[in-house]
Amino acid sequence: MKCSNCDTELAGDFKFCPHCGQPVHHEETNKAADNAESMAVFNDDSPHMITVPGGTFIMGTGEVVHNVLLDPFFIAEAPVTQKQYKFVMGKNPSKLVGENRPVECVNWCDALIYCNRLSMMQNLVPCYSIGNIKDLTTFESSSPVWKRVVCDYRADGYRLPTEAEWEYAARGAVKSNPMMYAGSDNIEKVAWYGENSEVRTHDVGCKKPNSLGLYDMCGNVAEWCWDYMDTMSVVPQTNPHGPQMGTMHIKRGGSWLDDPQQCTVFYRSGSAPGGKSSNLGFRVCQSMVESD
Repeated sequence: MKCSNCDTELAGDFKFCPHCGQPVHHEETNKAADNAESMAVFNDDSPHMITVPGGTFIMGTGEVVHNVLLDPFFIAEAPVTQKQYKFVMGKNPSKLVGENRPVECVNWCDALIYCNRLSMMQNLVPCYSIGNIKDLTTFESSSPVWKRVVCDYRADGYRLPTEAEWEYAARGAVKSNPMMYAGSDNIEKVAWYGENSEVRTHDVGCKKPNSLGLYDMCGNVAEWCWDYMDTMSVVPQTNPHGPQMGTMHIKRGGSWLDDPQQCTVFYRSGSAPGGKSSNLGFRVCQSMVESD
């Protein structure tokens, strides 16, 4: 067998790779564990979208809070799975392999490319463009041209949620005083995190959902958002999309690697757009576009 982290051939039954020091994930053990978990979602080729009603909520926690008004939108009930990503992109970049598990080792640019490709496959209007170009596969993720990417929120295609949309959905569209985690104040009920994950991702939809029917908003994999990372606003906002420029993009929700604080519906962190990790994936959303 091979180490899932560095691809070193392993001749023995190691718990940790002697080359890179990372935990060794034994495929048969992982399959058996996944089979013992009961998925509450159907892993179709495309994400199943849930309606999020619009409204005003108090975003943030503690002293750093502000009112945010959001239009209604759709968001996927679970993170994009490895099966769904491979169906659209023709490959699976994940290190912790399992078709029902969240796709990971995808950077922010990969997520946008997936969104546009899935939109075009379903004859929807792609949200993302650089200049007049919507086929973003022509650009390397390291290219500075990604600074020019724009999102058309009037399009009916798939996109990443904004940070505000992500937090509002994770809260279950609760206006104020939400639960600590998406669906419960007890993290064990709703999230795979550092103390119960067995150092790996898990099939989506095996923990309790929140009140909107959204699974794995906290734990399993952290999720890319559209916004650049910046300090949280303290003034009221309507449909905020984040700052115009920056170096890091928001990721939310925490992961199988993280502690309980990092898995709350409030916790914010960021990564460079080209960053990839086995604990970082994404879920998609759509604007609710009125038909003519």
